[in-house]
Amino acid sequence: MARVLRLAAAATCAASAAVLFPRLRTPVPTVRAFVTNQPSHQVAGPVWNLGRLNHVAIAVPDLEKAKEFYKSVLGAQVSEPVRLPEHGVSVVFVNLGNTKVELLHPLGNNSPIAGFLQKNKAGGMHHICIEVDDIHAAVTDLKEKEIRSLSEEATIGAHGKPVVFLHPRDCGGVLIELEQA
Repeated sequence: MARVLRLAAAATCAASAAVLFPRLRTPVPTVRAFVTNQPSHQVAGPVWNLGRLNHVAIAVPDLEKAKEFYKSVLGAQVSEPVRLPEHGVSVVFVNLGNTKVELLHPLGNNSPIAGFLQKNKAGGMHHICIEVDDIHAAVTDLKEKEIRSLSEEATIGAHGKPVVFLHPRDCGGVLIELEQA
C-alpha cells in the first residue's frame, strides 16, 4: 500500500512538473559528437601545422586594475607591464600554466586597442593566438586559400617571435593571431 501511494505521488509530481515546466515534455535533440580521424595537431596546409593555444588577449581600459584582479583576486602569476611602442600597447602576461592571458592597454590614441576600447568601453576579448610550426608557410598557404591577413608579412610580436593576424571576416568573426612556435 505504501508503495502504491509513493507511485501515485510520483506520478502527480511528474504531471505537475510537466504543466509548470512545459519544456520538460519537449524531447531533447540528439547531439552528435564531432569525430575525426586526424591527429590533434592536424595538417592545416601541405607544409605547416597548427599548434597549441598560446594566449587569449583581452583589451582592458585600466591595466593596473586588471593586473591586480588576476593577481590578488584570482591568485594568478602576472608579469609587470611591458611597453611595446611598435605595437602601440602595454601588455601584462597572466600565466595560467597551460596557456596565458594577455592583458592589452593602448599606448596613445593611434593604438588599435584604443579603437577597440572606444567601441567596447569595459574592454573584452580582442584576439586569440595559436602557435604554428612554420609561420611563413602558413602565411603563403592561407593567402592561396584567400584568407586575408592584416599585414603582408609576419612581424615580431610581443613574445619576440614572428606573428601574423588573420582578418576576422575570414575567421568566423574572430581576430586570430598565428605565432611561430
